[in-house]
Amino acid sequence: MRREFPALAVKRWGMNAHEHQREPEGDWTTWLILGGRGAGKTRAGAEWVRALAGPANDNAAEAAIALVAETYTDAREVMIDGPSGIRAVAAPADRPAYEASRRRLVWPSGAVAYAFSAEDPDGIRGYQFTAAWSDELCKWRYAEETWSNLQLALRLGPRPRQVATTTPRPSALIKRLIKAPTTIVRRASTYANRAHLSEAFFSEIAQAYEGTALGRQELMGELIEDVAGALWTWRTIEAARVAAAPPLRRIVVAVDPPATAGAQADECGVIVAGVAYCGGHDVAFILADWSGGGMTPHQWAEKTVAAYHEFNADRIVVEVNQGGDMAKAVIAQVDPSAPVKGVHATRGKRLRAEPVAALYEQGRVRHAGAFPKLEDQMVTYTGAVSRNGGGKSPDRLDALVWAIAELMLNPAAPRPGVKRLS
Repeated sequence: MRREFPALAVKRWGMNAHEHQREPEGDWTTWLILGGRGAGKTRAGAEWVRALAGPANDNAAEAAIALVAETYTDAREVMIDGPSGIRAVAAPADRPAYEASRRRLVWPSGAVAYAFSAEDPDGIRGYQFTAAWSDELCKWRYAEETWSNLQLALRLGPRPRQVATTTPRPSALIKRLIKAPTTIVRRASTYANRAHLSEAFFSEIAQAYEGTALGRQELMGELIEDVAGALWTWRTIEAARVAAAPPLRRIVVAVDPPATAGAQADECGVIVAGVAYCGGHDVAFILADWSGGGMTPHQWAEKTVAAYHEFNADRIVVEVNQGGDMAKAVIAQVDPSAPVKGVHATRGKRLRAEPVAALYEQGRVRHAGAFPKLEDQMVTYTGAVSRNGGGKSPDRLDALVWAIAELMLNPAAPRPGVKRLS
């Protein structure tokens, strides 16, 4: 059910809005709001449109506004009819009517707004506007084409302006907008709007991402640059993300054991991955990251075996360079029936990882969900070693490489029929 904002709440918006939600003063063309999830970006965009189209604006009748989202569905469900969307924040007497057949909003004042999708850049051609609101700009499929067409359509009135609300990602378009002299940038974290968000979100979800690069981007609203020389970029990771894996032919649990035990030991990498035949070729799916630190050999062996049973895996793949057959033996102590394959690292970490990174570039590896700590290691790993040999080992990444190598780069790997996750 859509939340209704009473007229009194609408009047109080100017007093209650966060600083990043207030329209900037001065001479600007683009107001760019970079914020974490739930930072109030949508509300800011909706309120800005309400002010343009409402009766308090003497020029409302002449307002022609573009509403651009990732998809047409997002434009309707988030920007227009969402809980903080345009219709929700309007006073009942001033609420615009949505004409679905024409994808447009019509206000009692005479103002009109049309909805567009970044999946259809040419859909903007032929229109002209006095203002625009672009939502989740960094998620647009055809960002450059859509943005260019939108700029060419902003040609009505004495001072066409636009607001863009998005969680930042290091795209060329965002970097260009930030540097533009006609852009005003406002930043906000998820925590700035904490009073209006569920505490369960912070205790259960946000806490898992705090301190990671993905958390800095998705919660703090920071623009995280790609690391020069890294085998993976954020764009590659995001392009690989899917909601869930299809039925899988094989599933493996890959383990990169730490060389030592105890609180100061490196993490034990435990990655679960599977493979399916999709679009004419094999595609690997990362299913889970059960890695952790501070474990004894028996503890990480228990976790590995638990993952093996939880995901109905075919085998456990374990690197045996550290400790030789000890790694296989400690797993056998937990479950003698679990099939274990030992693998030896005969090349350096970067050389082992490069073929796996190439599979990502080819679109042949997918992440079934988000794995922030693993993905942090991926986008920051260059293979460089400090002079004193220090630095934490990328154990999650190593385990991922072993898993993908077993599923995708091993010509002798078995090819059983389809299996489903238990």
